[in-house]
Amino acid sequence: MKITRKKIALGAAGVLMSLSLAACGAGGKSVATTNGGKITQEDFYNKLKKSPQGKQQLQQMILHKVLEKQYGDKVKNSDVDKQLNQYKSQYGSQFKALLQQQGMTESTLKQSLKDQLMLKQAVMARTDFSNKQLEKQFKSFQPKVTVQTIMTKDKDTAQNAINDLNNGKKWNDVVKQYSEDESNKNNGGKTPPFDNSTQGVESSVKKAAFKLKDGDYSTEPIKTQQGYAVIKMVKHPKKGSLNDHKEEVKQQLATKRMSDSNTMHKVVSEVLKDGDVHINDNDLKDVLSGYVEKN
Repeated sequence: MKITRKKIALGAAGVLMSLSLAACGAGGKSVATTNGGKITQEDFYNKLKKSPQGKQQLQQMILHKVLEKQYGDKVKNSDVDKQLNQYKSQYGSQFKALLQQQGMTESTLKQSLKDQLMLKQAVMARTDFSNKQLEKQFKSFQPKVTVQTIMTKDKDTAQNAINDLNNGKKWNDVVKQYSEDESNKNNGGKTPPFDNSTQGVESSVKKAAFKLKDGDYSTEPIKTQQGYAVIKMVKHPKKGSLNDHKEEVKQQLATKRMSDSNTMHKVVSEVLKDGDVHINDNDLKDVLSGYVEKN
């Protein structure tokens, strides 16, 4: 399934891009030399620390350190790899180009994904989840489904695909004939599993998919931002009760809270306070202003 987003979205962890601060230590070692003179590490550091970008990088690095200490053991490498692979599957051939556009590498993306997961663990640990709140979230909850899709640019093509399916033509043959999504047309249009909270899957696709039973396909073209879709349900687990999915619902609610600025301010303040942060450079004493008291 094609993804309509133009940027790799990292949710609340977008503020935690753990890009390295190259050569930020004080000293006389050259960072660069020119025929007009050299730029030392000290020169570079003094310039960097006075810039908004430099201060933001320091904030991110501090928060990464304290999150790693408090919640690093709760995030498995396999969890990070799983999310990375989901991005690769969603963006397909566009993945590397999007990384380059955003000045990222696969390594820095993985670090950002881990920061996001650690921050989510902080939200899980530092906010309350009442039964009433969980029940409200459960109303919109859907377990992860697996579907196959035919993606087209125009409605008539999607309708032709549906007509062929109605006339008994095999799904995989119809996908190869009509789908314009080169990333999955040769494997039956299979997409990564998604639930009601999965980013990158359009609401129209989710709404149509959640109505289908195993083996069913959509009988009308589904409008998307890029054109039209036809969906076939491969696996649609039963929703069950809240008790059956309590941890998943709690995870979804935590993810939703990561978009609330007041909640995140509270959580980050607590994390930094427990991190015993001390700023040793007088010029950067206020870098965490609004979150922790000066040290």
